[in-house]
Amino acid sequence: MLLSWTSAQVRAAEEPLLAAGVPLMDRAAFALATRVGALLRERRGRTTGARVLLLVGPGNNGGDALFAGSHLARRGVRVVAVTAGDRVHGAGVAALREAGGLVARANDDVRALAAAADVVLDGLLGIGASGGLRGRAAELVALVGQGREDDEAPALVVAVDAPSGIGVDDGAVSGSVLPADVTVTFGGAKPGLLLPPATSVAGRVEVVDVGLELPDAPAVARLEDDDVADLWPVPGPQAHKYTRGVVGVIAGARRYPGAAVLSTTAAVLTGVGMVRYLGDVADLVVARRPEVVPGVGRVQAWVFGPGVSPDDAAQRRRIEHAWEGVQQRGEAAVCDAGALALLPAHVGPHVIITPHAGELATVLGTRGERVDRAGVEAEPVRWARRAHELTGATVLLKGHVTVVVGAQEAVYTQADAPAWLSTAGSGDVLAGLLGALLAGRADDIHEDPSLAAALGAAAALVHGRAAHRANPHGPVSARMVARALPDTIAELLTGRTAHPSA
Repeated sequence: MLLSWTSAQVRAAEEPLLAAGVPLMDRAAFALATRVGALLRERRGRTTGARVLLLVGPGNNGGDALFAGSHLARRGVRVVAVTAGDRVHGAGVAALREAGGLVARANDDVRALAAAADVVLDGLLGIGASGGLRGRAAELVALVGQGREDDEAPALVVAVDAPSGIGVDDGAVSGSVLPADVTVTFGGAKPGLLLPPATSVAGRVEVVDVGLELPDAPAVARLEDDDVADLWPVPGPQAHKYTRGVVGVIAGARRYPGAAVLSTTAAVLTGVGMVRYLGDVADLVVARRPEVVPGVGRVQAWVFGPGVSPDDAAQRRRIEHAWEGVQQRGEAAVCDAGALALLPAHVGPHVIITPHAGELATVLGTRGERVDRAGVEAEPVRWARRAHELTGATVLLKGHVTVVVGAQEAVYTQADAPAWLSTAGSGDVLAGLLGALLAGRADDIHEDPSLAAALGAAAALVHGRAAHRANPHGPVSARMVARALPDTIAELLTGRTAHPSA
């Protein structure tokens, strides 16, 4: 799991080490140089003769970049530093020059330096900065961007701790930013590296351990592949279909039958014990998925809403009746699409709502908040948190980065899906997948309601991985994603047995 802590938490963890004379900058710079050296060998086959351009600001990140540059220069790399102002880390400049590196200031040279470089190190701003890039720093980023455009094989950009100009704690992007291919961050990841929209300019995040003692509770977390096995309901030798979980699906209609087929198919292929379907297209659902059982019966979790339109009185009545079980018996539920308008005034975190930004704006609007889709997209964590506060539900906000907020301090963000997944029906697949996962862990959710958020993040990860597996680097349909679920899950669980359901 990739965990992150706020800039204040990181600085507080650094203070006792700095007071004790621990050379944190030396550790960070050496690790940074080592990572850049590895990138150069991947790119060129060797480090000797490679070119690295340092963008150096006045703070500790600039010092990290300069000292890293001195290590690289001693390994035969041609290192040039360009400073963003008169203030600069003096010892870092001296170390770079002593190692044979150069310090330049002429704007006219920066574009050419960037075009000739193999790697650009962005050390303009650190975690103590606020707001976007301004003045000389913004000019440098613009010139480097132009230089990379001039090059057929543009330099790799490595951000030092965080891309300069992003909101380190909130993920905001308020001005120009040099998008990174890799961010090498020290001690622990920072929230902005995992939060939209800044996560899209952070590239691959690599954490360097410099010996910090950080709090147990992170600010933002991102599940990785290994975490899925720890959350997935793997059946034990005594399992049967009822102990493995039963999910009820109220989705689709004669006008939108595909939603019913996709959500039930996803639930079946996720591996739940049984799928029940309630609705007017049971004949079609059973024809496509004969494993599905039509009609009422006991369930551990529900999927409400895919393909249910506002004028579908029959399905709406079924959903309203099923809400009684959710409220009275504590059955878990996924509330999607057409069911969002039927969400009770207050529910528990065992209910996961799965809106996109426009739908979340509507949910918030009916509860007195004034925000539109663009506002939600600009501050997704803020509005997902607000929706959780107002409804009590766990909120899974769909988007290019999925944000999950529930009954725990940490926010989950998942960025596992290709852009190809933004296609009709993909949300229906996610709803069925998530409903099956909730059914398989229903008893555990009763004991620990905060688990629902982690399961939502796991479902988002599997959904994205299935899209990649369905057709790597190319178009996918929702049906293709659903069909890829069994192999995707099996691959993630290989060699692992976790949380047996019986």
